[in-house]
Amino acid sequence: MEGSQSRRSCARLALCALALMVLPASAEDAFRAATFNLENYLIAPIGTRPAKSPESRVAVRNSIGSLNADIVALQEIGGLAALETLRSDLAAAGHRYPYAELAAGHDPHIAVALLSRFPLVARRSHTNESFLLFGKRFHVSRGFLEVDLEPRPGYRLTVLCAHLKSRRVSPEADESSIREQEAILLRGKIDRILAANPKANLLVMGDLNDHKDSKPIRTILGRGNTAMIDTRPTERSSMTGDPRRTLRQPAWTHFYAKEDSYSRVDYILISRGLYHEWIQSKSWIPADPDWGLASDHRPVTALFSTNDRGPGSSPTSLRP
Repeated sequence: MEGSQSRRSCARLALCALALMVLPASAEDAFRAATFNLENYLIAPIGTRPAKSPESRVAVRNSIGSLNADIVALQEIGGLAALETLRSDLAAAGHRYPYAELAAGHDPHIAVALLSRFPLVARRSHTNESFLLFGKRFHVSRGFLEVDLEPRPGYRLTVLCAHLKSRRVSPEADESSIREQEAILLRGKIDRILAANPKANLLVMGDLNDHKDSKPIRTILGRGNTAMIDTRPTERSSMTGDPRRTLRQPAWTHFYAKEDSYSRVDYILISRGLYHEWIQSKSWIPADPDWGLASDHRPVTALFSTNDRGPGSSPTSLRP
């Protein structure tokens, strides 16, 4: 355990040491957030998982670069070395992210990470979470990343990033039951943040691996005054001002080859405190014809004002 903590401490120090001051172009009035599952971004083969091909790494770099996001949540990043390789590739293309956080859980191969153009003023990532299921102790594979950011002086933003259990069959327990327990833990962290500050600007992003009406997603969204709001961006090229038609616009984020199906499993969820700063018209999913070269997921992005308007009445979902 001491060795593990030491490695994590060293990883954080390495990330901090590489930080350079970069002021995002949008820092004065807005910031853009995004989430992207990179599909096994490994720089070397691990077990049965191959290394990410050079062509795919270039596609990932281009996809992230085209978003021009100030904050990027990453899933399936292959540890600190892979994260630094990606940061270096992005910097070489003119997209510098001087601040980063890596949350390595019990999966030895892939982790959750965050790239940021803003200083990380607090780090509270959770890398040793566990739960009891049918009398057996399970550990959360990818952990939960939690940081506080300051997009501008005086504006505080809390970000939670997650990658819940996949839909692949698990020999140890039903995969949906595992995912539901992970969702309960994640919701507990949301409740803790909002109990301490009901007006908190809270952003929850990541691959939650389930559909909107599933138990895990309903658990994370919650109910009442502390309910999270599902932003549900759609393809930018097909957006319309009519909400009834927008609901039918392409919003899928993942291709599941086993089922030959497309679904929305990647989310950007926001608290009521952040709702009135969300700029819906500039939140979207890229309609890139070559999306599949980078990953089996598509990125999701949303824009927010840094004019702190505070909480107010808002729906838990903008669509039925």
